[in-house]
Amino acid sequence: MNHSYHKSIEACLEAMNACNLCYVSSLKEYDLALLRDCLRLTRECADICSFAAQSLGRGTEFAAEICELCAKACEACARECGKHNHEHCQACAEACLRCAEACRIMSVA
Repeated sequence: MNHSYHKSIEACLEAMNACNLCYVSSLKEYDLALLRDCLRLTRECADICSFAAQSLGRGTEFAAEICELCAKACEACARECGKHNHEHCQACAEACLRCAEACRIMSVA
């Protein structure tokens, strides 16, 4: 397995963890209605990042397509989380942008 795979797996796992933390932390915030899209996207993104990391680890022939989906999910999650000033949302947005960048490289490889 080459360096790009390892980097992408690490980025996916970091984004998955950041999404999970953001989700749990957002549930504790006062205005859940304001965070509705954030909650939805962090759950979806965490699941997709986990799937991408597992798929890359197995060396699936569908890695490029899975990484493309992961990049799209991470970009959407980063856009939404970036709208909120909560520390957990900002950390999630940053992790998702790093993951999207790593997955974009894998999707064209």
